[in-house]
Amino acid sequence: MKFIAVNGSPRKNWNTAMLLESAVEGARSKGADAELVHLYDIDFKGCHSCFACKLNAGKSYGKCAVNDGLTELLNKLYEADAFVIGSPVYYADVTGETRSFMERLFYPSMLYDKSYSSIFPRKIKTGFIYTMNQKEEAMVQRGYEYFFNMNKGYMARIFGASEYITACNTYQFNDYSKYETGAFDIESKKESREKQFPLDRQKAFDFGASLVS
Repeated sequence: MKFIAVNGSPRKNWNTAMLLESAVEGARSKGADAELVHLYDIDFKGCHSCFACKLNAGKSYGKCAVNDGLTELLNKLYEADAFVIGSPVYYADVTGETRSFMERLFYPSMLYDKSYSSIFPRKIKTGFIYTMNQKEEAMVQRGYEYFFNMNKGYMARIFGASEYITACNTYQFNDYSKYETGAFDIESKKESREKQFPLDRQKAFDFGASLVS
């Protein structure tokens, strides 16, 4: 069983990466061969709109034809038994790096038939982990779940199944006094870091385990 966690955050040791590490640990607890990949270590761009992946009988039919730093990761994901994408929320959706990656991952497997069906040859479990500095009630009020569910829908349509989990009111800085942070309740964030974030890590652990079960 091969499991891959993709970190779409520019930070390798903060909220999103930490939750993905927990997901990897959860997958390994079920015997999976699991690894964490950092997108910001990879030199790539989004979809080139070359349509080579749609060319009937073409050598790249169903796979991205662009050969760059992302190619190795895409090939690993095509062969994986399960994977999860993690990203902090920037303006109600994933980071730009993550969006560019998702274009390259999704588009080759989606046909232009009348039902936009998937050419991906297997059914596998997939997921998203979202982190954000907003509290859960703000996440709901601002409609973030619309975007989360849209991403989940694309993933499920192509790969067969998808779920997501969230971590809200996350800690952005080690020392809030160094930044202009009047928009936030610092004590609430500190309490959330100490009490809620360990629960979020356990949730991510369980999520990783469930994706390879």
